[in-house]
Amino acid sequence: MSRFAARRFGLLMCFTSILATTAAAQECGGDLGAFLDGVKKEAVAGGIPAEIADRALAGARIDEKVLSRDRAQGVFKQTFLEFSQRTVSKARLDIGARKIKEYAEVFARAEQEFGVPAGVITAFWAMETDFGAVQGDFNTRNALVTLSHDCRRPELFRPQLIALIKMVEHGDLDPQTNTGAWAGEIGQVQMLPKDIIAFGVDGDGDGHENLKTSAPDAILTAAKFIQHLGFRRGEPWIQEVTLPENLPWEKSGLGGTLTAGDWFAAGVTPRDGNTSFASLPAALVLPQGRKGPAFITYPNFNVYLEWNQSFIYTTSAAYFATRLNGAPAYDKGNPETGLNDADMRALQTKLQALGHDVGKIDGILGSGTRVAIQKEQARLGMPADGWATPALLGAL
Repeated sequence: MSRFAARRFGLLMCFTSILATTAAAQECGGDLGAFLDGVKKEAVAGGIPAEIADRALAGARIDEKVLSRDRAQGVFKQTFLEFSQRTVSKARLDIGARKIKEYAEVFARAEQEFGVPAGVITAFWAMETDFGAVQGDFNTRNALVTLSHDCRRPELFRPQLIALIKMVEHGDLDPQTNTGAWAGEIGQVQMLPKDIIAFGVDGDGDGHENLKTSAPDAILTAAKFIQHLGFRRGEPWIQEVTLPENLPWEKSGLGGTLTAGDWFAAGVTPRDGNTSFASLPAALVLPQGRKGPAFITYPNFNVYLEWNQSFIYTTSAAYFATRLNGAPAYDKGNPETGLNDADMRALQTKLQALGHDVGKIDGILGSGTRVAIQKEQARLGMPADGWATPALLGAL
């Protein structure tokens, strides 16, 4: 996947039955030749000519580097401040502004047809591949053969391999030379073959959807995909806010039931002064606790979570898009000191022993750990802002 560990396996789960039956999707392992014969039969049964399937699979091999990346991959452990300041750099903002100007007509079409602003698309474009500069050097066909043959998640990757063969049939991919991310994502906005087939747009009018070399194709395809994920035209996605000293901190975090107006009434103040979306459902997110940067997230933020399930990545991408739309840099605040990896694991172990579901003990401040932290903070009479601190670890 992208070098920012973009994990969209949740999306893949929604599509596994489109091109393959459950039984076929779970075939894996064994002799590679026999496995590829099974893939060919499935492709042909789906209407792809046998000679196309043969051409797409000729010379396919297992890529051990893909398996290594798959075994080692994990969500980064940087804080929001560390990650967002590295990724939302002045250089990227400047390039993004130039790209928006250069492709103004394409972005105008994207917003007119799909309701997605230029900043939203451009932020993903930047964070996924540095505007197409770093798209990955893994042979896409071999990556998907490897992950389909491997028995960890064949139901996720085999349908993508069949979709790749369809792309070969359409003339949109050369199986011998096409490269991308290790998990089969392709092009300037790093999309999987099934998504390219379903949402691809020929933005430059050449009769093909080439997300590797055509910026118009990539921009419009991303816009159509983002619309499909549920983006609501004309609504915000994230808004920086300032906070009063006291709030019902236990109500912060994703998944709440309050509106933006409820938060405004409690003293939360948008930095841009815009309170016109007060009626929308809204969450108060505090990536590094109540003393760090603070944001209101709106329903459109869910699109970011569909794109990538990492909270730090999604919050950074959403913030990036606001910067491209003219928002100022966030107020860093003065967050309380967090925990190192060993202490975070120790905290997760304690939370698990108390009956909380924190998932894997991995040292990562994920959603399950944040929820557990809030519950324990509230029980201990501490501000329940979901931020892991030495004080909380000591209190437990």
